[in-house]
Parts: sequence; C-alpha cells; structure tokens
Amino acid sequence: MSGENGKMKLEDEDPDQNTSMEPMMDGKTPPDDNESDEGGVKLERKVGLINGCGVIIGSIIGSGIFVSPTGVIMQAGSVGLSLVLWTLCGIFSTIGALCYAELGTCVVKSGGDYAYILEAFGSLPGFLCVWAYIIAIFPTVIAILSLTFANYILQPFFTECEAPKEAILFLAAICVTGLTAVNCINVKASTRVQDIFTYAKLLALAVVIAAGVAMMGKGEVESFHNSFEGTTTNVGDIALAFYAGLFAYSGWSYGNFVIEEMKDPARDLPRGIIISLPIVTVVYLLAIVSYLTVLSPGEMVASNAVAVTFSSRVLGVMAWIMPVFVGLSCVGAANANLLAGSRLFFTCARDGLLPDALAMINVKRKTPVTALLFLAALSLAMLTSNDVYSLINYFSFFSYLSIGGAVAGLLWMRKTKPDIPRPIKMPLVLPIVFVLSCMFLVVMSLVSAPGDTGIGVAILLTGVPVYFIFVYWKNKPQWFNRLVYKLTSGIQLLFECVTQEEEVKDE
Repeated sequence: MSGENGKMKLEDEDPDQNTSMEPMMDGKTPPDDNESDEGGVKLERKVGLINGCGVIIGSIIGSGIFVSPTGVIMQAGSVGLSLVLWTLCGIFSTIGALCYAELGTCVVKSGGDYAYILEAFGSLPGFLCVWAYIIAIFPTVIAILSLTFANYILQPFFTECEAPKEAILFLAAICVTGLTAVNCINVKASTRVQDIFTYAKLLALAVVIAAGVAMMGKGEVESFHNSFEGTTTNVGDIALAFYAGLFAYSGWSYGNFVIEEMKDPARDLPRGIIISLPIVTVVYLLAIVSYLTVLSPGEMVASNAVAVTFSSRVLGVMAWIMPVFVGLSCVGAANANLLAGSRLFFTCARDGLLPDALAMINVKRKTPVTALLFLAALSLAMLTSNDVYSLINYFSFFSYLSIGGAVAGLLWMRKTKPDIPRPIKMPLVLPIVFVLSCMFLVVMSLVSAPGDTGIGVAILLTGVPVYFIFVYWKNKPQWFNRLVYKLTSGIQLLFECVTQEEEVKDE
C-alpha cells in the first residue's frame, strides 16, 4: 500500500540484478510455459453461464431458508402478509441485481460493491467499503456457515446430546481449509464444487416442496385459512419482517465479484441474474408454503431449525438427511463467499488499497492464492471468537448501505461519465427505487437497533486512520518500504506468484 498507484518503488533497486527466478514488484517476470503468449499471468475467464448461476444461487441459498425462516412470519403477524413480503423481497433483490448487471458490464472489474463505489466516489469510500468486508463481513459469514455446517453434519451422530465443541470447531476448520485448497487449485474446480453444492441445496428444497405438495394433497391447509388474520399494521414491524426476508436473499450481488473470470460478462451476467433470482424466489415461496402445510405459524416461530423440525414430522426414519442437506448448503454458501471475498481483496490490492502481496496470481494455477489464504486465515481466526454473531449484527445495516452506495454510484456515473460503454442500461426508475429502499432499510436499522448500529459505525470509522496512514500517505520512510518489499518478495517466491500483467479490458 505504499508508493505511487499502490506499487512500491525503492530508490536503490537495481533491475539488472534480477534473475529469471527473482520476483519483481511490477510482476514482469520472464515468461514461462505457464503463461500465455497473449495475456501473461492473469485471471482466466472460465466462468460460464451455468457456473455464474451456480455462484448466484449458491450465494443466496445458505442456511437461512432451512434453519430459521421465522423472522418474517413472526414480525408480519400472518401467513398472508409473510408470503407477500417474501415475494416483495425477491422482486427487490431482482431489481438490485439488474442494477448490478449494468454496473458489472460498464465497470468490468471484480470486487462488486467496492469496485463501483471506488469508480464513482473515489478511494476513501471504496477503502471503507472493503474495510468492513475485511473486518467482519466475509470472515464472519464464512466462519458462521462453517460452524453451522459442522453442527448439522454432526447432529445425526449425537441425537441424545449436543456435539462436542472441539469436534464442531475441528470440522469447521476442515471446511474452511478444504474449500480454500479447492479454490487455490483453479477457478474451474471451485465453480464445479459450487455447482455440486447448488444442486444439493435445490435437491434439499425439492424434498421439502415435494413433501409439502403431498401434505396439501391430503388436505393439510389449515394454516392458509384466514391467512391475513393477525396482520400487523405497525410500519416498524413490517420493515423488520422485510429485512428478515432480505437476509435470506443476501448474496445476489456475488456474481459481480467474479466478473473478470466470466467468459462473456455482457451476456452471461444479466442472463444469470434473470435466471437465478426468479428460481430462488419461486423455490423460497414453495418451501415456505410447504413448511406451513406441516407446521403451524406458532410452531414455525418456536422452531430454531424449521427444516429439521419439518423433516422429523414428515420423513420419519429418513429425517437425518435434512441436517446433512443443511450442512451441504452451508458449505456451498461458504464456498461462494470465499470465491467472492478473495476476488474483492485481490482487486483492492491491485488498486493500491491493500498490500501488493494480495494482488498476486499463482503462475501455474492462475488463481489469487495469497488473497484466498488471507481470507481463510481471517475466517479461521473468527472460529475462535465468541463475538462473531454480534459482529454480524453490528454490520447487518452495512450490507445495504454498501449496496445502496454502489447503485447510487450508478446514478452518479450516468451524470458524470455519460460516455462510458454501457452494454446494458436499466430504466432510470429501477436504480432510483432501489436506492430509496436501501436508505429506508439503513434508517430502520438505526432506529430499531441504535446500539448495535452505532458500534458498527464506530468500527467502520476505524478504517479512516488506516486509510490515511497506509494508503493516502505516499512518502513513507525508506526502512518501511524496504521491509514491505522484502516481505512481498518472500511471499512471491513462497507461493510462486506475480502481479497481474495486463490491464482488465472489456472483452
């Protein structure tokens, strides 16, 4: 994070002393058999339409729809309003994703929210965005998904008692390290894993839906009689119900984090969104309806794991398969977060907002190995924290602050950069409605949980001095530059990686 444009330059560097095996800070190592003649060492475009759909669907469908889809019905007060809100959450997420399709095809850089906020508003807002992702968002989400996976995979073996904490932590750590290894091998291996776990999630939901349809065929529809009875009229409760539903849809923007690795982003990104979001919305609605054919609204609210309670009522001796499916669903969501988060850190480092070492690509695998290992280390550290869930609460408001800021950047760039290529251009009303909705959600977070939100803002603002010391301040002492140079060179040699050799082009 030192030097001009994020690249370190030492006054006493002697390029003539570099051999073919010595790392160079600009990534210009002599070509070898692992580098293509045209593009050098760079992220490879191996993510197709199906893989993109797998990333989007896999990111959205995590543990939420299986474990605790109770927040919506608890706050809404009725089955009818809860179903309406689930539908509105799907529509809202689709609008946001379509806005991101425009952003992703006019700013063709991995990094999602960060890349668009940086392009529209500059480096400080962009850095604060990625700071929150580093401090809490990606590491804590991956840690919680891994712990949830471990809990549910072990559940069939510990039917009479809780699984040992040590076993849960060990299995969660294996989950994080295993997924990191797969992601380091190559992009194709990672997306194949993502596809497999996406199919597992959809299969689990298909079991729930099929069982629900069978129960409806037997006349189990009591929960739908007078479905709007008890509907709340409190705006705050409705907002909280909407917020709870949106949590289950979170992850719809993750396709944009891997846009540089898409074969044809202008075609595949919008198509992936148009395919994925309606599928998720319909599947969610069918799953909620299926739950309600077996469980009453009160039983849903009382259950800590709706899908497990549902399966124990319907599947009998085969009820054990649902905890396994929930666990596999969590692995898929953790993999999607690892894939997206590593690309965010890679892009930030390439832009000079994080250390150069995180902008390295392995010359053989063509994957951002250092960014992946950095995120894995943070996630493993979070496994030992007792405050992970609190951190997620602190930063829950930031998700829509960040996403709303990115879409606000879309509106700003239409005014300030009207001539940049826009393969896709959404009707103006869509980003306006989305930004206003995000503002409402952020304000409601401040009103409903001022303590947690205030702590989140305070933690976020700790990134300001970090930015001015490590990014904005260019004339750092030579001893500091030399130290960072030596560390970066060592990392390059250790992981056989160099910086990306070619600027990103809109292909």
